[in-house]
Amino acid sequence: MIKGFKEFIMRGNVIDLAVAVVIGAAFTAVVNAIVEGLINPLISLLFKADSLDELTFQLGSATFAYGSIIGAVISFLAVAAVVYFVFVMPMNHFKERAEAKRKAGRPDPEEPETELTVLAQIRDLLAEQRDGTGAHRE
Repeated sequence: MIKGFKEFIMRGNVIDLAVAVVIGAAFTAVVNAIVEGLINPLISLLFKADSLDELTFQLGSATFAYGSIIGAVISFLAVAAVVYFVFVMPMNHFKERAEAKRKAGRPDPEEPETELTVLAQIRDLLAEQRDGTGAHRE
């Protein structure tokens, strides 16, 4: 049971997921800072955001706070706009430029070697030594 758990934890997917969660938390802090420091003051120029929490209606003994729902929707749209215009749109533009350069015949900067390519090279070297030919096999 412990061995299976250890194998599960040591998989690359779990490590990648852990890194994604940590990066996501840091990314959330950046987005929240942009929304709080830039977007919310712009929204408050249009109307008082504090007054949204006061927007309610009564139906019998139940109180419905529809203003907080409107505030949450505005906050969601503000975060979505920041993510799109500050992160997604520039990244898409960067990818399009890189793809255009690649199609124009400009080589991409040399990709760093991955574990897979290094292992393939080691395999080929071992095969060459075993064969004694020194010739490269695929």
